[in-house]
Amino acid sequence: LLQSGQHSLLAGLKTLLLNVSRAVTRDILIAFSPTAGPSRLNTTEKGKAGKIHLPREIFRSLSSQTVSVVVTVLNIEQLGMFKEVNQTAQVLDNTVVGITVGEGSISGLQTPVRLTFAHRQLPLGVTPQCVFWDPSKGLAGGWHTSGCVTRPGDKGTVCSCDHLTFFTLLLNPALDGSTAKALMAVATAGCGVAMAFSIFTIAFCIFLRCRFRFEETVRINLGLHVNLVGSLFLLNLAFLLNSGLSGRTHPRTCRALGGLTHYSLLCCFTWTALEGCQLYLLFVKVLGIYIHHYLAKLCLIGWGFPVLVVGVAGAIGSYGEYSIQNTDHQVIAHLCWITPKHLLVHYITNCGYFGLIFLFNTAVFGVVTQKSCSLQGTGAVQGYRKPWKVALVAAGLFCLLGATWALAFLTYGTSSAPVLYLFTILNSLQGIFIFIWLVVLYYPKTKEATGSLSYIIRHDKTTTAS
Repeated sequence: LLQSGQHSLLAGLKTLLLNVSRAVTRDILIAFSPTAGPSRLNTTEKGKAGKIHLPREIFRSLSSQTVSVVVTVLNIEQLGMFKEVNQTAQVLDNTVVGITVGEGSISGLQTPVRLTFAHRQLPLGVTPQCVFWDPSKGLAGGWHTSGCVTRPGDKGTVCSCDHLTFFTLLLNPALDGSTAKALMAVATAGCGVAMAFSIFTIAFCIFLRCRFRFEETVRINLGLHVNLVGSLFLLNLAFLLNSGLSGRTHPRTCRALGGLTHYSLLCCFTWTALEGCQLYLLFVKVLGIYIHHYLAKLCLIGWGFPVLVVGVAGAIGSYGEYSIQNTDHQVIAHLCWITPKHLLVHYITNCGYFGLIFLFNTAVFGVVTQKSCSLQGTGAVQGYRKPWKVALVAAGLFCLLGATWALAFLTYGTSSAPVLYLFTILNSLQGIFIFIWLVVLYYPKTKEATGSLSYIIRHDKTTTAS
């Protein structure tokens, strides 16, 4: 390396090599710092460097009489290594610590390895997290938290891990306490308003079906809207119960409440997808489709499919207490939700499921918008020539297809605080949007018994949809 002129590589890599007997009788303590590297604990000034605590259990499992303990401190800023694709979190002091004992890999320790990363008071807007480098993550490797527990402190953060590899302390962006409390207050108030307007919407749809005579397609549409609004009502109710009762409930009750919240969210997503499917049938297939007991079968899917998902998730113990903390590590709220140990369930059943639904509904919305604009241009549709009505129909469709939920994919980090406010407000007001949209769309047309996006008009062998 020296002959190749790689001085920067050596400058960023400092290693301590110890030969330790297998019959070690006490734990080994090592100090490390970004500038001085690893060393014996008594050679470093107390409080100025981190500490490594290697338990005796590691050496008892080795077969050789003497093993090598290698501790490496890396400056990744100089090396240009250990960087994830699109990484937003910062590495504390750009320091990565590698620990190797013997020639094989060591994992599954009953007594964990403890690394204390010394630091001053962390800046506002970040949360420390202990991670290790996983070469199998993604295409080029990435940071992982499995097997590591983070215990933040005033002068340092302790990482307890059940294996040996390369470790570091990530500083993840986080919300401050005032912003988080404000978001909780807005969400709670918005859910109460949304529940009230959900009741108004359901009553309005029932009134329309009982008061006026509609064609079968319009009645199916109203039934779909009632079920979607019903799922929104259930979701808002579950959130209010969750924020009000969690933290003071029995673990079994909390698991049940977490399952109810997850079920309500999945029902909302599923009915959003069914609304998109209905629009696809009306605007793409248009005519010639008849399904016996169509609405009943949709109800079986909309309310039944989430039961299967929640049942499987509950069987593996995915639900429990979930804490939301601020940058001072104070718990802002206790929720009954999917526990941190089962975040994969959240990513698959919530993020992945909604992602697929959103892509499908976006494509349907594009087709509906294109056909509506073409019909407006030809003058085939007689009820929506005013630009504000066209805009209202488009906005209602966009809201009905769950577009406001897509903002959740942009809510990461402190820079997303405005997006978080927008996401919270829009989803809290979703019930109001749907109520206004349905009143404007359906009620003015009831005298003509035509008010629906699905109303089919046949004229001179041309099929159009209003």
